[in-house]
Amino acid sequence: MARHGGGRGWYGKVVGAALGVTVLAVGASVWTAQADAVGGSSPKASASATPGGDVRPVDVTIAHASDKGPRGVNITIDDGPDPAWTPQVLDLLREYGVKATFCVTGTQAQAHPGLVKDVVAAGHRLCDHTVSHDTAMDKKSEAYQSKEILDAERMITEASGGVRPLYYRAPGGAFTPYSRQLAASRGMRPLGWNVDTKDFERPGTDAIVETVRRELPNGPTILFHDAGGDRSQTVEALRRVLPWLEEQGYSFGFPVR
Repeated sequence: MARHGGGRGWYGKVVGAALGVTVLAVGASVWTAQADAVGGSSPKASASATPGGDVRPVDVTIAHASDKGPRGVNITIDDGPDPAWTPQVLDLLREYGVKATFCVTGTQAQAHPGLVKDVVAAGHRLCDHTVSHDTAMDKKSEAYQSKEILDAERMITEASGGVRPLYYRAPGGAFTPYSRQLAASRGMRPLGWNVDTKDFERPGTDAIVETVRRELPNGPTILFHDAGGDRSQTVEALRRVLPWLEEQGYSFGFPVR
């Protein structure tokens, strides 16, 4: 998997804030499972006396396949939510009737809980993308990895109003056996990608669209971003890619669990 290391100054500004949010109130928190991975029902929040008490371990292998089968595609949106771009992405997904998986960072979830709730209300799924998006976390201690993953899980769940992330995507693909096992034990399937659109680098809308068309035979999970800078090219690329995928006979699904 490619690592997105360039232009991460945006994340540096929020890391300091992230360090101050390591412990959230858990005694009175509302925890829940998101939409059932098989039934595909809309996410619902429900009270649980024990935070995380309803969590079921999932497969530790990195998921790439779609629950829609061989002609399924998974749209995944990373690094948000962002008040400028996430609403535009949500509008496009609604326009084309597409459900997506949003890989959310803990700092952004805490800063924009209303947008996290909007994502859930629209029937999309949440993915834990760590607190601070450290693409070198696979080189760091297990204690550090645990803190990044579990703190983000709590922050996202609190921001969503009780809906838990169903997946874990390591920043830049920086998975380790430990991080995969930890995430899976918390009911979050490690999530990879097959098509890296390179939209984070802003190569131009045409280049993003062409990357999707060229690399889709590699597999169904497509990586886009809705934060970390100007995402206007991503929005325009999605406007072209979503109807094209439908015209090619693809169905939009979620990553397997």
